[in-house]
Amino acid sequence: MTTYSPAPPAAAVRRRPTTVRRRIGFVWLALSSLAIVGFALSTYTAGTIAALAADEVGLAPHYSTLPEFFHAVLYVHIGGACLALLLGPLQFATALRARFTRVHRWTGRVYIAAVLVAGTAGLILAPVSEAGFVGFFGFGGLAVIWLVSAVAAYRTARAGDFRAHRAWMIRNFAMTYAAVTLRLWLGILVAVHLAFGLEGSQAFTNAYAAVPFLAWLPNLVIAEIMIARRGLPGLRWSGASRTVTAR
Repeated sequence: MTTYSPAPPAAAVRRRPTTVRRRIGFVWLALSSLAIVGFALSTYTAGTIAALAADEVGLAPHYSTLPEFFHAVLYVHIGGACLALLLGPLQFATALRARFTRVHRWTGRVYIAAVLVAGTAGLILAPVSEAGFVGFFGFGGLAVIWLVSAVAAYRTARAGDFRAHRAWMIRNFAMTYAAVTLRLWLGILVAVHLAFGLEGSQAFTNAYAAVPFLAWLPNLVIAEIMIARRGLPGLRWSGASRTVTAR
């Protein structure tokens, strides 16, 4: 005797690929963020800025020409950004939000604090960026959006508007994740310049001049697409108050 099992509902079939894609995306975000944290900490804790500059490590040669105040601000920026990168993916873990609400709230508060510290430091560093005026406007714009979206995420959570809170957190982590995309774009652009015969130092200089905007503008576009697809509040321009608010 043959028995037949009813076919699963079409909605359930559609949800499965979406769930798999989201899990893959979460794993990628977590692992890539962890990789950049490991890279940054291993690079900039290996010695002083002067010692790292002698070995031409990262941005150390540029910062070695600046007053020591900026050295300290750079380390504050790196520390805050690394902490935000570590905690950021956890804020999107559904199981953590549902089962361990208190843990989600406290890690979220630490995450926001880390962003505020790193964003303020980034705003201070923007005028002395190696990328010049492009770095000033690019990294400065990133820092402003990073800070504003963090404050908005915190305020909407405190107000109990959790749909708007989720939207602002997506925007904010898109800015946090600029630490990852900056290095991805930098690697791609350096490889392209090397392929056209430029020397290593010149290839890096040319590539770094483009990343102050490339690091975060595409991220912000992707964030708004994700927000729209999830039916979360978007942004609208309020002509009366001249402020950007969540809709």
